[in-house]
Amino acid sequence: MSACTPSARITRSLLGYGVLAGPLYVVVALVQAALRPGFDLLHDDVSLLANGAWGWVQVLNFVVTGACVAAFAVGAARALAGRPAGTWAPRLLALYAVGLIAAGIFVADPMNGFPAGAPAGRPETISVHGLLHIAAAGVGFIGLVAACFVMARRFASERRRAWVAFSIITGVVFLVAFAAIASGSSSAVVVVGFWAALLLAWSWMAAVAIDLYRQA
Repeated sequence: MSACTPSARITRSLLGYGVLAGPLYVVVALVQAALRPGFDLLHDDVSLLANGAWGWVQVLNFVVTGACVAAFAVGAARALAGRPAGTWAPRLLALYAVGLIAAGIFVADPMNGFPAGAPAGRPETISVHGLLHIAAAGVGFIGLVAACFVMARRFASERRRAWVAFSIITGVVFLVAFAAIASGSSSAVVVVGFWAALLLAWSWMAAVAIDLYRQA
């Protein structure tokens, strides 16, 4: 077995952020959901946590997580250079990273009574930063879904059927869950379903990062 070169060590370090990103995002979001008065995890979108006195925590969560995904995208580009999916998978992951960072910069409008003093339902008009938040999330999520399908094609070329299924299922489930949450519904089924899809997507990213790490 050949020794790990400096270039390979850098690649592996960057790929490690693909494992770190999901747990970081989920843990920080869940801690806030548990501690911030008035936030209902079963009905409220996690983006609402970017509002209020402690909103900077979720803003930072979006930005730091996005930076982690961006680092992973660079690592994936290095690991996949000259191989199937080596061009588009990293680009689409980078698009997801940009979406996360932009979603932190452009804060979602308060609604559903959160934070205290916000309208009981959805706002009558959406602010510019609220629209940009929605657009950033949409573009980022589409990038993630597309990355799943691009990686599925790569795994198919390698005849790795389990990975193909994992990637396709993740992409389809996340796309459906995103469409449901984008409809504006705040029902527990839709919100919890989106959380489940998000956990699946983060798990897929971590698994891909580990797979590429082993090959680096």
